[in-house]
Amino acid sequence: MKSYEIRDIGLAPEGHQKIQWVREHMPLLSRFEEEFERTKPLEGVKISLSVHLEAKTAYLCKVLAKGGAQMSVTGSNVLSTQDHIAAALAEDGMQVFAYHGASPEEYCRHIEMTLEHRPHIIIDDGGDLVGMVHGKRPDLGEEVWGGCEETTTGVIRLKAMEREGILKFPMVAVNDAKCKHLFDNRYGTGQSVWTSIMNNTNLIIAGKKVVVAGYGWCSKGIALRGAALGAEVIVTEIDAVKAMEARMDGHQVMTMKEAAPLGDIFVTATGCKDTITMEHMLTMKEGVLLTNAGHFNVEIAMDALENEALEKKEARANIMGYRLSNGKWIYVIGEGRLVNIAAGDGHPAEIMDLSFAVQILSALYIKDHYQQIGKRVVDVSQDIDQLVSKRILEAWGVAIDFLTPEQEIYLNSWEV
Repeated sequence: MKSYEIRDIGLAPEGHQKIQWVREHMPLLSRFEEEFERTKPLEGVKISLSVHLEAKTAYLCKVLAKGGAQMSVTGSNVLSTQDHIAAALAEDGMQVFAYHGASPEEYCRHIEMTLEHRPHIIIDDGGDLVGMVHGKRPDLGEEVWGGCEETTTGVIRLKAMEREGILKFPMVAVNDAKCKHLFDNRYGTGQSVWTSIMNNTNLIIAGKKVVVAGYGWCSKGIALRGAALGAEVIVTEIDAVKAMEARMDGHQVMTMKEAAPLGDIFVTATGCKDTITMEHMLTMKEGVLLTNAGHFNVEIAMDALENEALEKKEARANIMGYRLSNGKWIYVIGEGRLVNIAAGDGHPAEIMDLSFAVQILSALYIKDHYQQIGKRVVDVSQDIDQLVSKRILEAWGVAIDFLTPEQEIYLNSWEV
């Protein structure tokens, strides 16, 4: 079997440098690396992984390999794959099938190649590996014990498969762990989306009207940081409770039809297609910026935009301009793909330290318990959340209180 398909193995030194930098800022994974070197809990276990292929993910792969795992790796987004990171992992002896800017056909081939070592465990981000073994190549999933899903969109896909009774093995909803979505989705997305927008545009955020589509945990972080930067935040929602929450958090709430003519910057994070349509775009102001923070590039109607725009130009690296039939120009960052990773370096290292610690413990949970779980989507155990949170507090040098025996009795009693 081919060991790698990447752009250029000569890019490895730069990749190793970036991986070393994040390693120094990921204390949870560093602790696992030290433990795994001694204990080898994944000895002989084959893992196929599809996550945004940048430095933090690479360090996760190295830690799993340190534990004895045989790693086969690809990226989960063609624009987020960093060629120097892929080269570094390939130089370390891992199977790596990914390169930046791959065509849809190449991306699909890389997903397939990543599964060809017939994994025991799948670590997925968006569900493309699991989708492959339930669709085009079911033979490659015959030895799968189970897997872990990193993101909201992937969990949605898995639960749909479970409802239809076609899920072939257990999957842990890593995204739904407290140490994942409360921090990665809110603080990680909140910071990295604005870092990417500011780095790519060199424009000020203060004083602008920002339209945030959706008010899940990712959107809450985006709205929070946008407001902190001085923007006036408008939220669009389909859920009445979330809309009420956005309103009480101090944001305006309205429909996308109402918001479209008002916004200067739009950020979608709904997990659904056609959140922004051509009908919306035609009512927007001259020069608006459209960005997406959802996993797939379907939230902005990019196909319709590409087909109906009268003119197209590269306005700046990672920014494409489109002249509409009304003569106005609108601009899209990162092709409507995940703006923080397709046009940036993704979440901060400290945030991914939490998420990937949950991934590691969930993979070990699958290895030890897959026969008892059944073919369903399961939550991350509270024990894992507690272990991760306690370890990170230790790394930060933070102490917390604990209950006395008398307090425990009081809290478990009906008597005051």
